[in-house]
Amino acid sequence: MGLNYEKNFLHMEGVNVKELASEFITPFYCYSKKVLLANYGELKKALPRAEICYAVKANSNMAIVKLLAEQGCGADVTSRGELMLALKCGIPAEKIVFNGVGKTINALTLAMQYGVKQINIESEEELDTINQIGIKTLTRANIGIRINPDVDAKTNKKITTGKAENKFGVAWPEALRLYKKAFQMNGVMIKGISIHIGSQIMSLKPFEQAFKKLAKWIDQLEKEHIIIKNIDLGGGLGVVYNYKKDKAVAAKDYAKLIDTYFKRFKKNIIVEPGRRLVANAGVLVSKVLYNKNIGSKKILVIDAGMNDFMRPALYHDAWHEILPCIKWNRPVNKVDIVGDVCESSDIFGRERLLPELKRGEFVAIMGAGAYGSSMSSIYNYHPLAPEVLVEGKVFRVIRRRKTYEEMLDEQLDDIKYGLKK
Repeated sequence: MGLNYEKNFLHMEGVNVKELASEFITPFYCYSKKVLLANYGELKKALPRAEICYAVKANSNMAIVKLLAEQGCGADVTSRGELMLALKCGIPAEKIVFNGVGKTINALTLAMQYGVKQINIESEEELDTINQIGIKTLTRANIGIRINPDVDAKTNKKITTGKAENKFGVAWPEALRLYKKAFQMNGVMIKGISIHIGSQIMSLKPFEQAFKKLAKWIDQLEKEHIIIKNIDLGGGLGVVYNYKKDKAVAAKDYAKLIDTYFKRFKKNIIVEPGRRLVANAGVLVSKVLYNKNIGSKKILVIDAGMNDFMRPALYHDAWHEILPCIKWNRPVNKVDIVGDVCESSDIFGRERLLPELKRGEFVAIMGAGAYGSSMSSIYNYHPLAPEVLVEGKVFRVIRRRKTYEEMLDEQLDDIKYGLKK
């Protein structure tokens, strides 16, 4: 859709990636508007009556969030900063869901001030805190309780969130007690129930296990005369990273499963996709710095690093296709593609089959639209990679690269602070 070879040159929509790379200092992120909107459209078509709340943590670039807002998309936020970003991008508060185990008082106060759609509570102390804020500010927070269903999402253990040992959510017996407690409070208003079992889920089975439990719990709530309006199913729909092995769950099959378990309740359905909307809409473009050999091992050193794209280093089995920006007719070798950061984990791919690439030539790391720029840092004191959005044959910079002078100016070393006694 967005990325393909035309006359042996890799193109993002109608833009030659090699020419783009020659114009910018690498590395940089490149996104396809067409793919982004198509991904949203696919989900909206499958779930026409659901509230789709984009998980801002996946990619928090304002241009991308604004594009989704223009389509009527809501937001799933996990911090005060993400909440402010969503509001700034034009997403109404009534389309914003606030998640996270460690919401600060400042963040909660702001969310209540604007009247967000639902704050998903994850502990009794959080419930008590929100109630106190509500009483103090004469407001009532719209709340749900996030339930931990103890379901294994069969995904990377670092992005599994619905098992009993994970830090997220509340076990059902405890949650039922909290619902009864919240029902008696003056600073909160019960609006919904929430689950989220993990990310990059490639099968319907974990969803079905969680949905079956959730439907039973909603029945129990209604027997207790605790009536909810919203069923928040979280996110987790996986994407194809490895073209030879992966097969993602179809949006229509996911929608059918939701209908199977929740249509009878006649409640508002909320889903929180992140990766599914933005992952395959973006690539990270990088330049070859050096070829080196260690014994029989061939290594390709590129100018991107784990500071630019953390996923392969953080999730050791994370696979991303890596393509040359020109389809060379050259001998193919098995190489390790590594970054320029001083860490042994800074590896983008091991034993990948690539044509011989020379210094100054370019590669594109696929599926980098999610958890790429949003997780990047200035480790090793590299500037944050710029970002480019392509639409047809035109492009625009949606985050520029800071100069080293600008970075150094941010390091204030001439001001001393002291604590008042």
